[in-house]
Amino acid sequence: MEEKKKITVLCYQKCTTCQKALKWLDEHHIAYTARPIKEENPSKEELKTWFQKSGLPLKRFFNTSGNLYKEMQLKDKLGQMSEDEQLALLATDGMLVKRPLVVADGFVLTGFKEKEWEEKDW
Repeated sequence: MEEKKKITVLCYQKCTTCQKALKWLDEHHIAYTARPIKEENPSKEELKTWFQKSGLPLKRFFNTSGNLYKEMQLKDKLGQMSEDEQLALLATDGMLVKRPLVVADGFVLTGFKEKEWEEKDW
């Protein structure tokens, strides 16, 4: 019997992109655990692990279109911050984190790009 992969999707219920992503997973019969990103904000340690596993630039973990990102003027500040400072900042509020954030055994995805998702080994 094939072992099921563990997939966690950090999402925000009111986010239309998250809703599309969860619908996509459902339509493709991919089992996942949804984790509310605002109520269960990822810790700095989790974010560091996922960032290292993803191979993505840390900026991709920021919700650059979010109000909080804009209010904090992070576009101008991130460049002067260390990786450690950026991870600590991300851990302060789930609304700063790009969503949906998919954490699977073999990969980490930020945001929902259907083509990118279709290429993954779920």
